[in-house]
Amino acid sequence: MSSDTITEPAARLAGHPEDLKVVPTPHYARWAAGAAVVVLVAQFAHGLVTNPVWEWSVFSDYVLSETIVQAVWVTLQLTAYATVLGFLLGTVLAFMRLSRSPVLSTVAWTYIWVFRSIPMIVQLVFWFNLSALYKELGVGIPFGPVFWSVDSNTLIGTIGAAVIGLTLHQAAYAAEIVRGGVIAVDQGQLEAAAALGIPRLRQIRRIVLPQAMRAILPTAGNEIIGLLKGTSVVYVMSIGELFYQVQVIYGRNGRVIPLLLVATAWYVVLTSLLSVAQYYVERRYARGADRTPPPTPLQRTRRFVTSITKESA
Repeated sequence: MSSDTITEPAARLAGHPEDLKVVPTPHYARWAAGAAVVVLVAQFAHGLVTNPVWEWSVFSDYVLSETIVQAVWVTLQLTAYATVLGFLLGTVLAFMRLSRSPVLSTVAWTYIWVFRSIPMIVQLVFWFNLSALYKELGVGIPFGPVFWSVDSNTLIGTIGAAVIGLTLHQAAYAAEIVRGGVIAVDQGQLEAAAALGIPRLRQIRRIVLPQAMRAILPTAGNEIIGLLKGTSVVYVMSIGELFYQVQVIYGRNGRVIPLLLVATAWYVVLTSLLSVAQYYVERRYARGADRTPPPTPLQRTRRFVTSITKESA
């Protein structure tokens, strides 16, 4: 056989490549794993429907009851207050840590170290019992006379103590989140802004923070969702948030499983809404980096419906 002889398969490949049959590589392990997962999910769903212990009738009676809805509102209030105040204080602490002043950076580092070291429930109990340590809180000259004072219990109620505890705890974590976002910004932009004579505060507000938000938002969103669920620890202060009210109800009627399912359903709904909000906020702050951001779920749905409509027409 001469060197220029072409075998029949090679000739067929060279002459008519469209006649070749492309066979995808089988993935038997992947198929088996997928089938096993489908079976497990089906079994779990079947158990949810058929197991009488879930008591879905009790769940439906309480999931939208006035007591539970009011408790959800208290949970949202605690989350909102602690988020706003915690991130405001955390932003201040973050820039204190980044300051060239050794006093400011040391104070901020110490605050973060202390409040990340103490469990949240201990902080809440401490603030709840603040009157045992300080009977009165007042305003006056340091180490001198007090001009105005008020009883601690009058100034800081139960809700106030919960908000203070959650805020101070959240601020320690928010400070590190904000600091991580700030140091992710290219320092050359700050040097260019300083060369143009832009004031330091405006540099932070108009240059640093808008760019840092892309690095801050994912972690901040996760932290807020954790805070929403973490508000359940205020049950030690007998505040009528979601988990506390669920405990009170199943303590009376003994329906533990369906009442815990009520709390679970509400936490899932609230965290899902926060996740959706986080997605759209991240998308907004990514406009400067992604000129053509991926379509939103709503846009994908519209395109899918439009394509089906065109095909049917």
